[in-house]
Amino acid sequence: MTHDVDRYLAGKPPGAVELFRRFRAMVLAAGECEERVHRTEVAWADRRVFASAFIASGRLEVAIDLLRQVEHPALLQSFPTTRKVCTHRFTFTAADQLDADIEAWLVEAHDDVGPGTR
Repeated sequence: MTHDVDRYLAGKPPGAVELFRRFRAMVLAAGECEERVHRTEVAWADRRVFASAFIASGRLEVAIDLLRQVEHPALLQSFPTTRKVCTHRFTFTAADQLDADIEAWLVEAHDDVGPGTR
């Protein structure tokens, strides 16, 4: 899959690519998952997608699905996507924004949303 990711990242701004790679490493460290590389984004799933990311105008745009709402300085919006799941959209422009909270929420998303909810 790394080859597909490299193809997705080709030609994108170097700073945003670095942020993407850092975020991707955090997702992959959260636990075993499938990486789904599309033309416009990359998503990570177990049975259900729990996180996704794309690069737009030199910044990293991310979605993390959780069973609760959270707050963060980089949070753009959160909204319910099912009765249980709330999608959180973040924008990152600096590596220090990918902090311990984001890392913990990725583990939570992987464990609670990735397997699917009923």
